[in-house]
Amino acid sequence: MWRTQSQPLCKQILKQNGCLFTRRWMSSGLPGVLAIRRETINVWERRAPLAPKHVRKLVKDGIKVIVQPSNRRAYNMQEYAKVGATIQEDMSEASLVMGVKSVPIDLLLPDKTYAFFSHTIKAQEANMPLLDAIMERNIRLIDYERMVDEKGQRTVAFGVYAGVAGMINILHGLGLRLLALGHHTPFMYIGPSHNYRNTEQARQAIRDAGYEIALERMPKSLGPLVFVFTGSGNVSQGAQQVFQEFPHEYIEPEHLPKVAKHGATNKLYICVVSREDHYTRKDGGKFDPEEFEQHPSRYGSTFASKIAPYASVIINGIYWAPTAPRLITIPEAKNLLQTQSFPWIPSSSGCPQLPHRLIALCDISADPGGSIEFMNECTTIDKPFCLYDADQNKESDSFAGKGVLICSIDNMPAQIPKEATDFFGQLLFPYVKEMLKSDATKPFEEFDTTPEIKNAVIASNGVLTPNHEYIQELRNKFTSSHKSKKTSPDQKRILILGSGYVSSTVIEYLNRNKDFIVTVASKFKAELDSLSKQYPQNEMLLLDVSRKHEEFEHLVQENDIVISLLPGPLHPEVAKLCIKHKRNMVTASYVSPEMQQMHKDAVDAGITIMNEVGVDPGIDHMLAMECFDDVRSSGGKITSYISWCGGLPAPEHSDSPLMYKFSWFPIGVLKNCLAGATYLKDGKKIEIPSGGLLDAPEDLTFMPGFNLEGIPNRDSTKYTSLYGIESAKTMLRGTIRYRGFCDVIQGLVDLNLLSSEENSCLHPKGPDITWKSYVCDVMGKSPDTFYDSVKDMVFERVGHSEKRLQTIIDLGLLDDQVIDKKGTPIDTLCHYLAKKLAYEPNERDMILMHHNIGVEWPDGTTQKRTVGLTVYGDYHGYSAMAKTVGYPAAIATEMILNGEIQRKGVQFPMSRDVYKPILQRLKGEGIKATEKIHTL
Repeated sequence: MWRTQSQPLCKQILKQNGCLFTRRWMSSGLPGVLAIRRETINVWERRAPLAPKHVRKLVKDGIKVIVQPSNRRAYNMQEYAKVGATIQEDMSEASLVMGVKSVPIDLLLPDKTYAFFSHTIKAQEANMPLLDAIMERNIRLIDYERMVDEKGQRTVAFGVYAGVAGMINILHGLGLRLLALGHHTPFMYIGPSHNYRNTEQARQAIRDAGYEIALERMPKSLGPLVFVFTGSGNVSQGAQQVFQEFPHEYIEPEHLPKVAKHGATNKLYICVVSREDHYTRKDGGKFDPEEFEQHPSRYGSTFASKIAPYASVIINGIYWAPTAPRLITIPEAKNLLQTQSFPWIPSSSGCPQLPHRLIALCDISADPGGSIEFMNECTTIDKPFCLYDADQNKESDSFAGKGVLICSIDNMPAQIPKEATDFFGQLLFPYVKEMLKSDATKPFEEFDTTPEIKNAVIASNGVLTPNHEYIQELRNKFTSSHKSKKTSPDQKRILILGSGYVSSTVIEYLNRNKDFIVTVASKFKAELDSLSKQYPQNEMLLLDVSRKHEEFEHLVQENDIVISLLPGPLHPEVAKLCIKHKRNMVTASYVSPEMQQMHKDAVDAGITIMNEVGVDPGIDHMLAMECFDDVRSSGGKITSYISWCGGLPAPEHSDSPLMYKFSWFPIGVLKNCLAGATYLKDGKKIEIPSGGLLDAPEDLTFMPGFNLEGIPNRDSTKYTSLYGIESAKTMLRGTIRYRGFCDVIQGLVDLNLLSSEENSCLHPKGPDITWKSYVCDVMGKSPDTFYDSVKDMVFERVGHSEKRLQTIIDLGLLDDQVIDKKGTPIDTLCHYLAKKLAYEPNERDMILMHHNIGVEWPDGTTQKRTVGLTVYGDYHGYSAMAKTVGYPAAIATEMILNGEIQRKGVQFPMSRDVYKPILQRLKGEGIKATEKIHTL
């Protein structure tokens, strides 16, 4: 049945192209010599550009046809010999060498005309050496892909059979994928395309499966199955012709939501999506096909939001231009492939649940990183399927597990070699004699032939032809954007600013990807030396970014992304350079007002500045949003949110004077103690003025095994809108400390040791001064004051608190130790405490986090949800702070470089497509939260 249908289809295409058996003789009247080379690209390639019946006609017209020996061809050598072809290895006599796929560079014969699919027209990096060799050997290259008519439609292609083979393959894979998910279906009886002698056998297997579907032998738990086809060209037509063997119903895109929910299970639904169904002008105008062809960047696509959510299987057969919007981006895939429930499966049914509606995707266009962005590598006939996990942005060979099944073989028609050869040869045959007119040794301008052939010449006389000079421009552009120290186009350069405790985990994580080149810049030589011993493969640069601006700017320019682990006040300067040179940026710090003001500039520059991807802020945001989104998706609302988080010494190492130790520079911890705070409590806005936090600690009892207190942290109220929980009447984000911390810090405040004002006694170039002498100066006493008298004065100054006095003594602030002066009391104290209260090699820290979330459901019932996280540092490894700050920052960096995060401007990790993958990958690092639900 199929074979009888394929002939009229072929003739119809030939007539449309206006070339049915067109004959144009060479002006000289002397036919040339044609050679058909054997295909060597892989073991599966059994096609030929011409079938024996086409060769017979050429030989009859006096053309010598050489066929290279091959026992792999679907048509064997004897069949070609019987029609008059010369079977021989040597092709040097031929002026035209024809094939299907690329020719190995060392087999290219100079001064010849070659015709094959070269895959060079998009400056594909892997094929540029081939193009260079073609020009070097003075070869005239005719690329079938460039043979088009006056309307731009391809005249010579395997498209129909790519669609046929692709459809058969994805049906075979669908059966296996559904079985892995717990569903036996009639698709199990459909094999891969190459298992069938011809397409009629495959179609019969599909008809048999369709018969079972019509008898309602599909599992009801699958619900209605919807197949979405993109495009209406030859690829889509071929796939649809196979699909039509099933009991089916065509539906329009606007009916997808209804059919996906209420459709029948004794037939399959098919929706053919054209460009105007999902491409929309960014300015809101109507779709204009001519404008789209010329300026595709003016359009966006709603395919991922309006079409794909209702598809069970997508068959993609469109041509994609690099400037055109994608059908599905990587971030869109993360939302599309979220676990969901289906109304037709009762929770008590015991039926296996599909993870999401989209089960399989056949990308027949086979354009890695193209219209389906996450399809970044073609599958093969040997391994036709992979399972794509959107959260991990990774592929696996298994049929079981999370993700969507992908089939994207770049030589689909090779699985149906005889019929594909017949079909392609019928389209190509009318052009062969015109191609034989080509003399590669003569100027391209003298090649008098049809426009279809002339315009398909990629290279001639050692250069690119005028229509294809853009290929060199693409190569130059690519080289320009990758002219740094990369050895391959896949490599990305990462600049890390800062070499403190957190940098180690960032470096370690990024070094797992061999395509990442990591450079660390810091002004601290000792830290760089230590990192260099740990990571000798990475470049360490001694650089003070606040002083060597020109050198720093050059460094930003030659990297793809910058991770700033510097103190918060320096982030805006880094961001300005990233915007100037269009480089992405990641920080773990809070977004300052100055950073937020750069949002529009970052959007205009087309870059991502991802902030608050540490632990607090960072993991706290992500765990909260995960809970909020879960509640909202089920119809509930958030009534309250209280979050506590803190980095502390592990209990066994908490016996320091402050009951605290520093895993990085103390300035942030101490300044936060002096800040004010704002939060909501029972609908009332509470404001604590600057300096008032130390008087407002709250005893924390959510972990009775710890002796904890907490203080509000900055302005919590702004997060009601950032989190999207305007319904919350209570909103507080706070910091955890061991109980008593605020009290002893107050003692330091009483001694004016947290002042940010310059003090002449602490001028770096002033005379030496001891801590005891400085404390005496603060109290207006002589440095020679008797020690016990100093203690008495301090005791009085700190409010007659024995605890505060003992803390000051234990810190050594009454000792005769010479101070390393830094200008201000707080800077001098921070420098001192960074060493005095640093973690020793045999000590460890911990991170405690606790969210208390109030939930109200539509029926009036209420819940309390708690989310807890406890992470301990390693005794001889990474600290808890390094892990919980460094890993999220590194993961976010990886996601930006891999295209998983594409939101532009100043960003937070609040969206599901960002936080969910980060949280999942953190679990692999041992950072995993626990959640409890209490019904009230």
